[in-house]
Amino acid sequence: QVRLVESGGGLVQAGESLRLSCAASGSIVSIKAMMWYRRVQGKQPEMVAGISSGRNGNYADSVKGRFTISRDKAENTVDLQMNNLEPGDTGVYYCSAEIESAPFTIKTYWGQGTQVTVSS
Repeated sequence: QVRLVESGGGLVQAGESLRLSCAASGSIVSIKAMMWYRRVQGKQPEMVAGISSGRNGNYADSVKGRFTISRDKAENTVDLQMNNLEPGDTGVYYCSAEIESAPFTIKTYWGQGTQVTVSS
């Protein structure tokens, strides 16, 4: 019933920027938190950014100062602005959200992922 759909991935050169978007739809009572994860070649999956209702965004050290996460609560979306991209940022980026889909029912949902490729 709940679906997360990512968009905005693509191919860019080092130093350029991309903006990823994630839209949540379906039966949603509230969204507790939204996060961006990525799978980078040669590394374990990692959370790169997250944001909750009552706090500012948190970031992995590797992207701090370059990436910015933001939410539009009215439209149940979360964006990830990625500036000064590096080849090491190449990977599949996934949107994740902790969603109350019905009263007292909270689950973690995942999108299908979007590919980000940064050429050197």
